[in-house]
Amino acid sequence: MTKEQHSDAQAGGTSRRSALKAAVAGAGTIAALGAATPAAHADGPGRGAPTFVLVHGSGSNSFAWQPLLRELGLRGHRAIAVDLPGHGLGAYLPESYQSPQDLDRLRTEPSPLSKVTLADFAAHVIATVRQARRNGPVVLVGASLGGATLNAVANQVPELIAHLVYTSAFCPTKHPSVLQLVLTPEGAGSSMFRIPPVQTPPELGVNRVNWRSADPAFFAIVKDSLAADRTDAEVRTLMNILEPDESASIGLTEDARGLPATWGRVPRTFVRYTEDHTIPLSLQDLMIREADEVTPHNRFRVRSLSAPHLGPRDPALLADELELVARLSH
Repeated sequence: MTKEQHSDAQAGGTSRRSALKAAVAGAGTIAALGAATPAAHADGPGRGAPTFVLVHGSGSNSFAWQPLLRELGLRGHRAIAVDLPGHGLGAYLPESYQSPQDLDRLRTEPSPLSKVTLADFAAHVIATVRQARRNGPVVLVGASLGGATLNAVANQVPELIAHLVYTSAFCPTKHPSVLQLVLTPEGAGSSMFRIPPVQTPPELGVNRVNWRSADPAFFAIVKDSLAADRTDAEVRTLMNILEPDESASIGLTEDARGLPATWGRVPRTFVRYTEDHTIPLSLQDLMIREADEVTPHNRFRVRSLSAPHLGPRDPALLADELELVARLSH
């Protein structure tokens, strides 16, 4: 990080690969987040107050953004939280995942998410962005693995996006995939490597996590990874809204780099979560640094919040940061 960015920020192997199968799911779980001045009436395409389009991470869904959506609504702003393909009401919950669980079957039960790609995610979000763009500028916000989708969308339709906001989200530029990012020395301390995955065969094509496990050790790892500042009851509630399956290719093999000629044209902000144990601060800073090196003419605007991977307990804190972005984009 440059001195200017730092000042701004102050203001505001096989076993590892196996562990990553759980990590990709865990890394996408963001909930309590929180944006803008009261909305003005749009007076034509591309005009008016910004609309926030919110993209969840792996193993998550639009419900994760509800605290932020409430805050946005109370501030009079427009916001849409998407459910990516295979998530939300379209999620697949294996029969073996239900109670009573069949753990042997859970290791081999097929999932339709094995066929879902990053291109599918991008196409879904682009369709939403096109509709939202009719009302004014669009600010695209991504959490955790959702950052890969932000990159893919901005690679295709940079002209439709006024600003990109990565809330402790993956932003590959020099490293092609999320996997390659977390295998860097900066990612080595990630608690995601301690989240035990369901040991599915590679040909199943999904990362699977049994969020309904009653193992106290598993619970302790999840809490430390995602929401160390929350109560046990709050973490259990979180675990009950998470989804067990995610397409393996999106985090492990697909090229999710932001391209300088397209993605690199869009103004962007990175909100660092300084207490994030899943995407360590060192890895967040690596992504910021590499992105700035790829597009030195369009560097990250960097902010910081004292928050775990889940995000700040008070959604107004993130809302305040997004409000600043809204002013830049209006």
